[in-house]
Amino acid sequence: MFAAAFYKSTKPGIPGLYNRVVRLFEGGPYSHCELIFSDGQSASASYMDGGVRFMDGIDFANGKWDVVPLNPDLEQEARAWFLVHVGQSYDLRGNLRFVLPWGNRDSKNKQFCSESLLSALGVNNAWRFGVNAAADVCERLCRQ
Repeated sequence: MFAAAFYKSTKPGIPGLYNRVVRLFEGGPYSHCELIFSDGQSASASYMDGGVRFMDGIDFANGKWDVVPLNPDLEQEARAWFLVHVGQSYDLRGNLRFVLPWGNRDSKNKQFCSESLLSALGVNNAWRFGVNAAADVCERLCRQ
């Protein structure tokens, strides 16, 4: 199944503080997102993982994620987008723009999670969307 997954749980320690801050400032239940490909591999941009990457082995059925099935016609182009951008750095300053007025508006060579997910799905100006807005976009525009 091709889908988007939105993290709604809280990790222990400093990562958990980040989860709470994102949810507070965005006014929504999510603090991270992943794109899940039909082969089970996922992709996103993650600060903890150093930027844009593919990953195997995330348990999306553990109750910590909300999963939105996506139109399978979007999968091939989404994977191609991640293959081109894998290895790019995480855009921490771009992500901070949702909570601080001096955050970068857009970085051409860095990504944050919702920006990478929506860019891969073909959404223009994806840097404008936080993770909770990305969940709304996936629910309304990209749903299977």
